[in-house]
Amino acid sequence: MSAPEDTGPGEPRPVLTVRDLSVQVATEAGAKTVLDGLSFDLRAGETLALAGESGSGKSMTALAIMGLLPKPMARISGGAIRLGDTELTSLGERVYRKIRSARVAMIFQEPMTSLNPLMTVERQICEVLLEHGAVSRSQAPKRALELLRDVRLTEPERRLSQYPHELSGGMRQRVMIAMALACDPEVLIADEPTTALDVTVQAEILDLIRTLQAEHGTAVLMITHDMGVVAEMADRVIVLRQGRQEETAPVRDLFAAPRTEYARMLLAAVPRLGAAPDRPEPADSRKIVEVDDLSVRFDIAGGVLNRTVARVHAVEGVSFHIRAGETLALVGESGCGKSTIGKALLGLVPWQGSIRIDGQQTRGRSRAAMRPVLRDIQMVFQDPGASLDARMTVGDQVVEPMVVHGLARGSELADRAEWLFQRVGLSPDMLRRYPHEFSGGQRQRICIARALSLSPKVIVADESVSALDVSVQAQVLDLMQELQAQDGLSYLFISHDMAVIEQVADRVVVMRLGQIMEEGARDAVLRDPRHPYTRRLLSAVPVPDPTRRRPDLPETSGVEEISPIFPVGQGPARVELTELSRRHRVARDAMAKT
Repeated sequence: MSAPEDTGPGEPRPVLTVRDLSVQVATEAGAKTVLDGLSFDLRAGETLALAGESGSGKSMTALAIMGLLPKPMARISGGAIRLGDTELTSLGERVYRKIRSARVAMIFQEPMTSLNPLMTVERQICEVLLEHGAVSRSQAPKRALELLRDVRLTEPERRLSQYPHELSGGMRQRVMIAMALACDPEVLIADEPTTALDVTVQAEILDLIRTLQAEHGTAVLMITHDMGVVAEMADRVIVLRQGRQEETAPVRDLFAAPRTEYARMLLAAVPRLGAAPDRPEPADSRKIVEVDDLSVRFDIAGGVLNRTVARVHAVEGVSFHIRAGETLALVGESGCGKSTIGKALLGLVPWQGSIRIDGQQTRGRSRAAMRPVLRDIQMVFQDPGASLDARMTVGDQVVEPMVVHGLARGSELADRAEWLFQRVGLSPDMLRRYPHEFSGGQRQRICIARALSLSPKVIVADESVSALDVSVQAQVLDLMQELQAQDGLSYLFISHDMAVIEQVADRVVVMRLGQIMEEGARDAVLRDPRHPYTRRLLSAVPVPDPTRRRPDLPETSGVEEISPIFPVGQGPARVELTELSRRHRVARDAMAKT
């Protein structure tokens, strides 16, 4: 293990010092060490990244520093944590509460679970200010407004009176940052602050953290598994693996010449935009999925009589097709209608228009009549943990679709389950285990095995790798492409990650506010984007190279915010596509501006 560097002459004294920190958690088999002998220094104005996969001890480090380890399940078993001259490991809860937010603050991964849904934004920020005596009660609302302006939140006066559920994910994260910086802390811990956000919102949040750090001189401990974020934000990096410090180095040195095999593996698994190899065109030109003029709208009730007063136009007049053996990628930010289209293909939401699966029209079919169609199309969801039943063995869940469709029984089911597990790289002796006994990547392989059980022609993969570590993500993507090559599977691959899209897609459809902005062959759309929204998505992708700066996001001209909600009888103007070539179309309004 590498020891922290000594403070040299002229170097600022560390604001946070961690020495030989170890954390244990209680298990049925006894105490288990989840963090083993971690040491580092963090100086004012510096960003130190803790990088590694799930279970490496990153978040445990943050919770230990904040005094938030879940007791009695977890405890600090050794080492020291000093904030300036204050030793934190010996403090009682009452003293620790005075330090949190005031001297060391934390931004959590999921702001919705960190904010109180019953309190307005103003009240929550004021609570932090008043708890630490930062301002008087009469000054607190004014200071809360200033903080929202500091984090570049739109219409800050209106946001103060809103509740968390009324804000977008990016807005909620900005509120969390405002609360974290309310008392001007010396140290800011950012625990996966952008993992749950769209790529453009992620870029805005990272830019914001960097700007605020420069203005306040705050030391930042950035916790992430995204090596692109590490390259963009960090001055130094500590790579953690299974609770131990694997490697520590300045960020440029780590990316240029990683010393350990594990660090090399992490960096090699990072998808890099522009580095994807060519994909051969599918040999079969049959159209497996044909979607024409698809619209999905959700009613909003209101008024005294609770009648429908408005509609959310989630999808509006979308048309596309998928050929046999082809991967069509739907890309765009949250709320653009990607997942809604996937659900419409499986009949999970009401829709209008035309959907054909292998030539069979699905409009107007009863549930019973849809059964044979659903054998040809299956879905793999984003969160494998939520997709699997915790009370059933994974073997039973993998063969359940065959039981429902009456395709096999008895020993045939058991044989089929073993074969499916082997196909997705799992051992058949795992069939009798339960979902909680598997890692996230293994659970996603189980979901893929279940989707394959009916031998479908097309799989809808809805953000199927976005919740996975980068190395596990690479393994799952390789598996999906291997299965495609063997079985001629077609994929509707739904994602907001442009680098992943480039790896897997044959064609790309860029969506915004329920309509198609640009579509075409992968290289045409990603290498020669014509719509300003597509350019903005591509500009926001983190560059996993600290020697290259991610370009500034283009101005939002042409991609201004519009609501998808319209009064009954009204709707959005339909976007018309202009054909640039046989393999590339773009919204006509975008061409008029270029």
